[in-house]
Parts: sequence; C-alpha cells; structure tokens
Amino acid sequence: MEFAYNRVVHSTTQMSPFEVVYGFNPLTPLDLLPLPDIDSMTNKDGLAKATFVTNLHKEVKAQIEKKDGEVSF
Repeated sequence: MEFAYNRVVHSTTQMSPFEVVYGFNPLTPLDLLPLPDIDSMTNKDGLAKATFVTNLHKEVKAQIEKKDGEVSF
C-alpha cells in the first residue's frame, strides 16, 4: 500500500512523493532493488544527479507555493 501511495501523482506537486525525492517513478517494486556493484552499471556522475534533484525540489516548492496561493471553495 505504501508503494502505491508513493507512486500516485498529487494535485499540489503534480508529481508522486517518490518522484519528488528521487527524480523518477518506479514501475514496480523490483525497480527499487539496488543495482549490482558493477562499474559498467553504476552512474559515476553523481553531481549531475544531485543537481537534477535539487532543481526538481525547487520546481516542486514553486508548485506548492502556487497551489497555496489559489483560493478553493
């Protein structure tokens, strides 16, 4: 149930909670398994991923602030 909740797109952020944290939505629980420790399969560009997630968090924050400013009845 937690996996399903974390994959659902929320109206405020327009993203799932998992996507906000990691930058992608897993397709199945198997997508969450760690990769084997093989050099050819690991991402060596951690800075690019960190920058991507930082920018993603800025976009989500802006979306939340935009949603908070809307009046709903």
